[in-house]
Amino acid sequence: MLWINMRQSTESAECLEYLSFVCSKGYCLAGCYGNKACRRTQTHKRAATTGGVCKTLPSNQTNYLSQEKKKKKKKKNSRLVDMLRSKGAPHVQAFTVKAAMKNSVVAGPPPAGAFQERPSKPTVFRKFYERGEFPMALEHDTKGNRIAWKVEIEKLDYHHFLPLLFDGLCETAHPYEFFARQGIHDLLEHGGPKIQPVIPQLIIPIKNALNTRNRQVICTTLKVLQHLVMSGDTVGETLVPYYRQILPILNIFKNMNINSGDGIDYSQQKRENVGDLIQETLEVLERYGGEDAFINIKAHGRVNLPLDMRDQ
Repeated sequence: MLWINMRQSTESAECLEYLSFVCSKGYCLAGCYGNKACRRTQTHKRAATTGGVCKTLPSNQTNYLSQEKKKKKKKKNSRLVDMLRSKGAPHVQAFTVKAAMKNSVVAGPPPAGAFQERPSKPTVFRKFYERGEFPMALEHDTKGNRIAWKVEIEKLDYHHFLPLLFDGLCETAHPYEFFARQGIHDLLEHGGPKIQPVIPQLIIPIKNALNTRNRQVICTTLKVLQHLVMSGDTVGETLVPYYRQILPILNIFKNMNINSGDGIDYSQQKRENVGDLIQETLEVLERYGGEDAFINIKAHGRVNLPLDMRDQ
């Protein structure tokens, strides 16, 4: 076994770590070939002695070398995983026995599907329309399609027909979509004081329409919601307790604006931009909802309203 005197290493000033590896007899134990005392520091390389001088690397350099070695090993493993993926290796499910095996490719988590459209169930509106229970028909004129009512709208039972028409907001096929949308607007224009008592029956159809996550259905529902709030003097205040059921779904789509750059976004003119339409709807709800509207919008909608509306 090779022992190097500490005096020789200190005189040559080349023993870089003799202060950390000095035994009780005063010998430097850091610069030996396979010395048992040096095995306690696995990060140090075996010292090469030339002419009886210890040339052990400093601890910061040895730590750097060990980190580089780990990086190379990690890079090699990542290359192997990429090679397996390129060859079409089967992906295994996470948190299983196969996932812990060597060179196994773990499949990533499935997408949450927050923006994915939900299929709507057959609506009651379609069932009643196919039975012929709605006193209306489709009429074509030079300005487009409109509804020809067979009875006066003021004489209709709003507790029966208005919830059914709101249930048809989930429809996207013609003519169901047109009859539901235009029928609601016609009834809201002529409803007056008949609308407010029906508000509790309209919440679930509005919530179901928004939960479809369909862009067309959401835009149609938001326009109907604006018309509903402005149809009567106290309708907006009556709708405030139901914000907790209507507004949470709008948090998902509130930032969905089309960034067209220098192009022209025609959806703004047609009022089909979901993000802008949500902001516009919330401003209408705050304007017609009374004193407690802004507090409930802030609690359940978590959106930014203009500064001039916050001071009201």
